[in-house]
Amino acid sequence: EVQLVESGGGLVQPGGSLRLSCAASGFTFSSYSMSWVRQAPGKGLEWVSSINWFGGGTNYASSVKGRFTISRDNAKNTLYLQMNSLKPEDTAVYYCTRLPDNAKGQGTQVTVSS
Repeated sequence: EVQLVESGGGLVQPGGSLRLSCAASGFTFSSYSMSWVRQAPGKGLEWVSSINWFGGGTNYASSVKGRFTISRDNAKNTLYLQMNSLKPEDTAVYYCTRLPDNAKGQGTQVTVSS
């Protein structure tokens, strides 16, 4: 059974940083590209970033490029999202997803507010 468990969310002031983690189990993590997506209150899912199976290729939405960094540790079966210079518009539930089937976890809430 595919399991993806996100953690690391919380309340942070504008300009602050958070590091999200996603612990994967139930499949061969190192064989899959992975993504982070988010859902703001009252809105649909928004793609944030993707990383290929060995971590050598990354992509970012224009709204987060230069502020967020996606990475992975295949030895630990874990995906990360380092978020810097956070803005109120980054407030959302963040999910990690497995590509291409988009299996996702329960999400972690990120709230950016003063």
